[in-house]
Amino acid sequence: MRCYNTLTRFQFGMYIMFPIGIMYYFGTNLDSRFAVPDFWPKPGQTHTIPFEKDDINEELERLKQRRLAVRSQRLAMESRGERYEQTEHRREEAAHPSPDVLERVKLDQPEKSQVAKANGWSGWFK
Repeated sequence: MRCYNTLTRFQFGMYIMFPIGIMYYFGTNLDSRFAVPDFWPKPGQTHTIPFEKDDINEELERLKQRRLAVRSQRLAMESRGERYEQTEHRREEAAHPSPDVLERVKLDQPEKSQVAKANGWSGWFK
């Protein structure tokens, strides 16, 4: 009976102290223990939202010029008889070619397929 009480007290102590120990270990000194240096970008490396009227107008003008350049490129392509969407797709495929997955996965074992054809679907019973 005495051993049972000791074991029960030990279990109770573990049930109480284990979560407290985990919380203490992970809850103290977080910055030095789990910080990743240079994780967040510096203020100069991120996008800045224009708040002033002049800055907003400059950004709108830049976006307008960009849109007009893309439009003129698209119109030039369409005047030559090319479709812009297909050309963009081809450019993307040329830049990032997709692997021929079917050729890699294709099983070329004619002897096994001939055996399967000769035995039929019940070949695995024999």
